[in-house]
Amino acid sequence: MSKTEIAKRYILFVLGLFFAAIGVAFTKHGELGVSPISSVANVLSCKFSAFSLGTWLIIWNCILIVGQIVVLRKKFQLIQLLQVPLSFLFGWFTDFGMWVVAGIPTPNYFTRMTMVLIGIIILGFGISLSVTANVILNSGEAFVKAISDTTHKEFGNVKIAFDVTCVILAVVLSLIFFDLSVVGTREGTIISALLTGFVVKIFLKIVKKPLESVL
Repeated sequence: MSKTEIAKRYILFVLGLFFAAIGVAFTKHGELGVSPISSVANVLSCKFSAFSLGTWLIIWNCILIVGQIVVLRKKFQLIQLLQVPLSFLFGWFTDFGMWVVAGIPTPNYFTRMTMVLIGIIILGFGISLSVTANVILNSGEAFVKAISDTTHKEFGNVKIAFDVTCVILAVVLSLIFFDLSVVGTREGTIISALLTGFVVKIFLKIVKKPLESVL
């Protein structure tokens, strides 16, 4: 690839991060749970509110990057350290999104669920842009790939196990921090887990060919 094409792809990737972060913010504003990969950071932000959700997402993503290094060891490629600044961008974008949606009223369950569904659609669009960019994986997907490559297990199966583990960890942390109450992980988390992949597939059919022609 030429330098120009690489630059275009990274710009598209960052744009995808932006929309994905806005999607997370919309889902969070509904207060019915966030996507599985963000669920741990969400619970931590509820307990330790001195740090924003975006900050906790940065910390969580950096933990996943360290996890990749531990799993892959010498096979870890230095280019993957680009995940660090990209994780910071994602966190900052999420906090910006939280600021944008803060004024949207959610007086009842219907409007909160609507926020969750809108968030899933925006998140799926953002992921489709990042996938089309095809330059680097986000820390969550990269961690799953590291485990998949090391254990020689199918990526999809490892991804399911990872998402389930994230949700279980979020619930356990919630039970510990909130007197055996489940906070921050609700039906929105399950809906997000079930629908996000489907939404991504739809958007990829729409945007992939036009964007690749530009790239």
